[in-house]
Amino acid sequence: MNFRTLLAGTALALGLAGAAAAQDPVKAGFIFVGPIGDGGWTFEHNEARLAVEEHFGDAVETVYQESVPEGPDAERAMTQMALGGADIIFTTSFGYMDPTINVAAKFPNVKFEHATGFKRADNVSTYSARFYEGRAVQGTIAGLMTKTNKIGYIGSYPIPEVIRGINSAYIHAKKVNPDVEFSVIWAYTWFDPAKEADAAKALIEQGADVILQHTDSTAPQAAAQEAGDVITFGQASDMAEYAPSPRVSSIIDNWAPYYIDRVQAVIDGTWESTDTWDGIGPGMVKIGEISSAVPEDVKAKATEVMESIASGAYHPFTGPLNKQDGSAWLAEGEVADDGTLAGMNFYVEGLTGDIPQ
Repeated sequence: MNFRTLLAGTALALGLAGAAAAQDPVKAGFIFVGPIGDGGWTFEHNEARLAVEEHFGDAVETVYQESVPEGPDAERAMTQMALGGADIIFTTSFGYMDPTINVAAKFPNVKFEHATGFKRADNVSTYSARFYEGRAVQGTIAGLMTKTNKIGYIGSYPIPEVIRGINSAYIHAKKVNPDVEFSVIWAYTWFDPAKEADAAKALIEQGADVILQHTDSTAPQAAAQEAGDVITFGQASDMAEYAPSPRVSSIIDNWAPYYIDRVQAVIDGTWESTDTWDGIGPGMVKIGEISSAVPEDVKAKATEVMESIASGAYHPFTGPLNKQDGSAWLAEGEVADDGTLAGMNFYVEGLTGDIPQ
């Protein structure tokens, strides 16, 4: 073999190696706060992960870790995923915010996507859905269907995302039923079926015949079903196994288009740090089928609210609205700005009880 043949062979080998390297799949990682079988929040994020696999085929490999507690455990899980070769990591709970920022600083070549947070970096994007739009639809149904005028709400943690939802549901229940009262129980968990069931039962014992939740399991649905004459709404996922009653509709988190778009950006080399907050109009928030347990006139009113939000004709936080202490917040026709909504730490007028600090 002469020198020229040796060079040609070496070049060919290098070229083949380069082609193989170019075809290595993008690795997308997912950190989940609950189990993928929770029937709610994590279930829908995992459905979106599976949609990524189906969309890209062999071009993308996905990995995930479920039931990762918020805090130091999350930081360790993210670090291991980055060390394992992940190109992009989706961290899917509010309490992952600081761990995401910390780990991203150590791995500047890895892209991070944090759900529902507000801290960004050159390699950290944030994304969330306008769940409060769906709460407006639920509040409308709740206000029109309650017979006791008592509505119970199971909150996870007193963060702006959850407070927005409580306010939106209350505003819209009150619009259609001035006599309605809300009771809020804070579960201090995203996913704990026993705690969620206990909260639902306590609210029902207090006279609530409608239960809304911002927790992730189907336990409140089961508690309502056992009690009878109580309606509920699916949270994050459709929870349709409890339809037509007690589950009469739902908020469905539709993450798949966003995940596919962001992974595609990594493949294309066009990924940039962005902040995304989409709702019913763009399809990130879907309203689950309103069941046959809902009277037609109520369904029509709820559909009207949903369609007006989707078209942009109506914003769920439109004045006149006051804060809980009676101080003015929004004047007639004035719409809340995103900055105020993103940091919301107050109840609107008419809600009772304090927001825990």
